[in-house]
Amino acid sequence: MSTTTPTPRATDDAALKAKHRAMWALGNYPAVASEIIASLGPILVDAASVGAGQRIHDVAAGSGNVAIPAARTGADVVATDLTPELLAEGERVADGEGLHITWLAADAEDLPCEDGEFDTVLSCVGVMFAPHHQPVADQLMRVCRPGGTIGLISWTPEGFIGQMFATMKPYAPPPPPGAQPPPLWGHVDHVQDLFGDRVRITKAVQQDLVVDQFPTPQHFVDFFKENYGPTIAVYRFIAEDPERVAALDADLLALAERFDRGTEGTVLDWEYLLVIATRT
Repeated sequence: MSTTTPTPRATDDAALKAKHRAMWALGNYPAVASEIIASLGPILVDAASVGAGQRIHDVAAGSGNVAIPAARTGADVVATDLTPELLAEGERVADGEGLHITWLAADAEDLPCEDGEFDTVLSCVGVMFAPHHQPVADQLMRVCRPGGTIGLISWTPEGFIGQMFATMKPYAPPPPPGAQPPPLWGHVDHVQDLFGDRVRITKAVQQDLVVDQFPTPQHFVDFFKENYGPTIAVYRFIAEDPERVAALDADLLALAERFDRGTEGTVLDWEYLLVIATRT
């Protein structure tokens, strides 16, 4: 009887995915999705012209920021994500509305779907966080039918969230070999390079999500330290060094103060790139 021994690369990749899965289960990402960025899902659904009878795949769906508004249109929706805890919360909300969505734990770099299975493939600040960008783009292409639509919303490198990751980077462990920075998806040239001539980009616009839920910049820092998995993970990495913790506190506060344009409460503009493409 023969057995297959995993290669070191495969073992390392499995460990990396396990770490990502655990990171996004930290804190309360559904609170971020429902309280801060909830409007992004309907924006993407509308931009992609999702409607009844269509077969839709929300990739790296989290707790259903896109899947739920897509299902409300009458579309047949499949939602996949690496982190089962997030899918469970999305399923709870969808069930409460009487919406039928298929929820599957899956890696965006290896989707358990047939070639050309979907009319529209979407991801809202989701697939950008997969470590290897090209395999993700290849999977989005593979599961989308010829003539179908691929729609993405990604934070830009220059925008608030991109700058937040840049702020946290000196305090975080070094990225594993081959992993690419998530905000690269926020540059249309990068997206075009990933898909090549396999798609025709019909819309690519930078827009701002206006975030005015935080009374002060400090409230933003406190909320993300408590709820946002990547931020929690960085703080855990430096937890034994109080000086670095205090320095990161100060740096994140300074970032929020720099972006704050509010006069009677904090108002932050979070820039993102919206891309709609047709599979050729």
